[in-house]
Amino acid sequence: MSEYPHLLSPLDLGHTTLRNRVIMGSIHSKLEDRAKDTEKWAAYFAERAKGGVALSVTGGISPNRTGWLLPFGGTMNSNRVADRHRVVTDAVHEHDGKIAMQVLHAGRYGYHPFTKSASARKSPITPFRPRAFSSKEIDRTATDFATSAKLARRAGYDGIEIMGSEGYLINQMITARTNDRTDAWGGTAAKRMRFPVEIVKRTRELVGDDFIVMYRMSLLDLVDDAQSWEETVELALLLEDAGVSIINTGIGWHEARIPTIVTSVPRAAFAWTTGRLKESVTVPVVASNRINTPEVAEQILADGQADLISMARPLLADPDFVAKAAEGRADEIITCIACNQACLDHTFKNQRATCMLNPRAGFETELVLTPTRRAKRVAVVGAGPAGLAAAVELAGRGHTVELFESGSEIGGQFRLAARIPGKEEFAETLRYYTRMLEVRGVTVHLETRADVSVLTSFDEVVVATGVEPRVPTVPGVDHPSVVTYQQLVTGEVEAGETVAVMGAGGIGFDVSEFLLHDPHESLEHWMERWGVVDPAKERGGLGTKLLAPPRRQVYLLQRKTTDHGKGLGKTTGWVHRTTLKDSGVEMIKGVSYDRIDDEGLHITVRESDKAAPVEMLIRADTIVLCTGQESVRDLVDGLEQAGVTHHVIGGADVAAELDAKRAIKQATELAAVI
Repeated sequence: MSEYPHLLSPLDLGHTTLRNRVIMGSIHSKLEDRAKDTEKWAAYFAERAKGGVALSVTGGISPNRTGWLLPFGGTMNSNRVADRHRVVTDAVHEHDGKIAMQVLHAGRYGYHPFTKSASARKSPITPFRPRAFSSKEIDRTATDFATSAKLARRAGYDGIEIMGSEGYLINQMITARTNDRTDAWGGTAAKRMRFPVEIVKRTRELVGDDFIVMYRMSLLDLVDDAQSWEETVELALLLEDAGVSIINTGIGWHEARIPTIVTSVPRAAFAWTTGRLKESVTVPVVASNRINTPEVAEQILADGQADLISMARPLLADPDFVAKAAEGRADEIITCIACNQACLDHTFKNQRATCMLNPRAGFETELVLTPTRRAKRVAVVGAGPAGLAAAVELAGRGHTVELFESGSEIGGQFRLAARIPGKEEFAETLRYYTRMLEVRGVTVHLETRADVSVLTSFDEVVVATGVEPRVPTVPGVDHPSVVTYQQLVTGEVEAGETVAVMGAGGIGFDVSEFLLHDPHESLEHWMERWGVVDPAKERGGLGTKLLAPPRRQVYLLQRKTTDHGKGLGKTTGWVHRTTLKDSGVEMIKGVSYDRIDDEGLHITVRESDKAAPVEMLIRADTIVLCTGQESVRDLVDGLEQAGVTHHVIGGADVAAELDAKRAIKQATELAAVI
């Protein structure tokens, strides 16, 4: 008996059967947009199909030029383009998978001057003001969607997904927030719904009955003046009548100020909305967002909240997710931790999407880990993210690997990260590496400080000794009130009532959240804190935040005169800034640290070149140093002198702001060539 009977059971759609309940949801990989990347794109999807995914969905492909996300973005509008896509669909079918093309019109979210939308209302997240469609242009665009679907069928796709969520054109058409038209396409909820219904009707007419037509519907808009729940259900029923095969769940417009996908969002936070819609429709529905383990997915299906599970980032992290679950190897799954650092942050910076934990994602043809032709004895020193990735991948290629760690546990900076409220998922990465060290036969030496005399017996040595906190040269920095971030987060010391955090990089933000919140926040508390409510009570599910009094007074200080958090992730930084603001953190920029004494932290503040300097005293009980890191490279000189072949990676190589994405990528690339 499978541990996941619901997740692994087939689903009969009438004209075709999905081999299990796992959909790889759409994520814009950047490989969609250029013909030269077609082979790479095919390998990307083939690896997921080989790993057991039932149905993969491409990144958004526009039906016409006005729908581009970016200039010259992926477009399905000719037989020539359709025939090029055959390489991708054939690669998926070779592994018995199915694939659907997502048809997406960006509307006012387009990052180009040709944008058009329901009305000429500029998006708050793009620089271009759209022109309003004429009535004929809207009608033509609905037909363009259907034509793209017909071409997708020619290309060998098993279906399409119509993107009606996340604030793209269809959302812009169906809500009064962005549609102030008074013609046949606006003015009332019924007229605004006409656009998606026409798209589905025309699509079904062109593709026939034996083709998957999935519609991604926004069940919670999380913006003002959005759809009501009654309107959402009404639209779902109209789409069902028009011929959709499956309804997928979308949550939140891109301009919404409520997080929906970052690591601090509780697992399966929105499955309840899918469950509620399921009560009203007869077609299969798909749960999505923050579902990252087979256990969570199985429970959603067992509880009757959905018929299918959509996971995008978890299948970037581990393309063999389904196969491992089916083979009783779920403990070997690389769990997505929703960090967004290499996937969505890349997407929104117009870079190729990959994965911090799996840098091969999107680079399947370029970063190849084949069995080694010559097995070597390799020592890896340091069991942080870089060292763990190197040890596991080297052993996976067939090398004999020994891992040396001076501490009592593996994990390095990830072990600290897992203690930060909202980053508990990082513990899953340590669970994965712990298991894979065992599976791949790596010999682990804990509480062992490797020296050169021991390492000379190895063919090659990987130095991944990481970083240590930098202690600034401030008078009084040795005062008893001063602690490093490591001392605080590990529980070696406890902070007082008033805390000054010196340094406002990623670590400073993490430490501030550590000081203010408890880990493992419940879904109910998270919804209250962000103002997410039942959409039957408030349009779009957007309510009023219920904020608890802060448990401490925290001052977050930085030398820079720029706004706090400018260097944080593109898709996550605003969440951290909002969290600290809501918790009453006082953010002070342009700070010079004068001295520390029994009174507290003495600083001078000059917020700009033109501002006069102001001396301040922060009467802090605790002063936390988040003032950067220094590489730990004690072994390097000795290895060089001894003539030992060695490689320095991760923080030991570059002690910039903690960068696990670079460290793991560096380790994986090294493992591929040793």
